[in-house]
Amino acid sequence: MKKIVLSTMALAIAALTFAGNGEKNTYKVDNKLSNLEWTGKKVTGEHTGTIAVKEGSIVVENNMIKSGTIQFDMTTINCTDLEGEYKGKLEGHLKSDDFFSVEKHTASTLKIKSVKKIEGQDTYEVNGDLTIKGITHPTTFTAVIKMENNKLVAIGTVDVNRTKYDIKYGSGQFFEGLGDKMIYDDFTVKFKLGAKS
Repeated sequence: MKKIVLSTMALAIAALTFAGNGEKNTYKVDNKLSNLEWTGKKVTGEHTGTIAVKEGSIVVENNMIKSGTIQFDMTTINCTDLEGEYKGKLEGHLKSDDFFSVEKHTASTLKIKSVKKIEGQDTYEVNGDLTIKGITHPTTFTAVIKMENNKLVAIGTVDVNRTKYDIKYGSGQFFEGLGDKMIYDDFTVKFKLGAKS
């Protein structure tokens, strides 16, 4: 079963909201304070793993996020539920052209376009563009965002339909007779993003 979550993707988003004293600030994403965990499922089970945040920045003006760009290092795709030979095989397959084509596309990117607070909650709706394998599609997700001591922290979950990014391996939408080898099209990314001004 091959699973991929990136999404993605998504993590980066976290850095979303608040600037101090109505000024325009840029928050730099700190990969040591950020993590991205993916889950991919197939008929008979699931795989989990991580992807590192490469770099990013969030622009905040008048206490609102105006823009942001976060890059994810696809060369760091890691499987956490397997060990030894099977772990290496899965990671290699995920990096191959069947999935993320990492040799050609070393990074995925999330560009934040707008952030809106959900009334009555500490949650924000984030809208942006997610690019995987050089293919870009709009994405929307929610994140809890907090600001502490010149730091932004965002925590949330993003669902990604891999087939939109030309990742069709094992998809029942494109191949028949897969049986228990079918891999579900959606993968999930849980993220925590930390950024400093």
